[in-house]
Amino acid sequence: MKHLLSIEKLPPAGLEAILAAAPAMKRSRGEPGPRPLAGQTWALIFSKSSTRTRVSFEVGIRELGGQVIFLNAQDIQLGRGEPIRDTARVLGRMIHGAVIRTFQQSDVEDFARDSGRPTINALTDDEHPCQILSDLFTIQERLGSIQDRVVAFVGDGACNVCVSWIFAAARLGFELRIASPRAYQPPPALLERAAGRISVTTDCAAAAHGADVLYTDVWVSMGKEAEAAERLRQFEGYCIDPSLVRRARPGALVMHCLPAYRGKEIHAEVFEAHANTIFTQAENRLHVQKAILDWITASP
Repeated sequence: MKHLLSIEKLPPAGLEAILAAAPAMKRSRGEPGPRPLAGQTWALIFSKSSTRTRVSFEVGIRELGGQVIFLNAQDIQLGRGEPIRDTARVLGRMIHGAVIRTFQQSDVEDFARDSGRPTINALTDDEHPCQILSDLFTIQERLGSIQDRVVAFVGDGACNVCVSWIFAAARLGFELRIASPRAYQPPPALLERAAGRISVTTDCAAAAHGADVLYTDVWVSMGKEAEAAERLRQFEGYCIDPSLVRRARPGALVMHCLPAYRGKEIHAEVFEAHANTIFTQAENRLHVQKAILDWITASP
């Protein structure tokens, strides 16, 4: 049985299969084709709010022939303290797969183990694998192979999106530069475990110099709202603005996984100048989610 729990744990063949299938999913949307989820019902179990992830998975499951049930934490007994193990053992007898968006990585891994059903990590505090797979596809569309490219991540270097970028860089061999305040840089042990071409700095300009991709995310992730004032103070200056774009190579992509807070992590002028890339990046969530679902339900 296959799962998508993290970029770190995604088998190389799975990573290749998903990125290879996504272009075909995009080209053939709306045309008659295989319905690998026909007769299946999938559960979306979300303890965190969502726009792009929820819609792309709901639409994707239906377009692949399946049915979907959306459950937030307050809809089910998880919200009243039922152990994830018990929830998994009940739902595993009723559903065909689960897409989970929650806080603890261990909850997704425990559900996969105890439900006996294919399980997809739609975001935890540790990783956001679906987002990075969509980003890789977008770069592949616009620039070709990501190998030998340079991606500069500006912002919270210890957030789930950046952690998934770290493991993607290690797996695919591109250079990743992380510009982040010292208090928000990825742990050295994580970088050592990944062992990729990854550098960390406090200098945004140095990270952006000659980069093929400039990437950012919100400064205050879900669950970090109590730290908002301190984070806004610490991240001041870690913004993709016109001067930083000029440091990158001509024609560099500017990417943002959304939602975007203009004037904070990205300048409004830069956002609008690169809106086509950013909203294509968002659209590609649908095509990649379908590629993930197709891979995860295919025979080994």
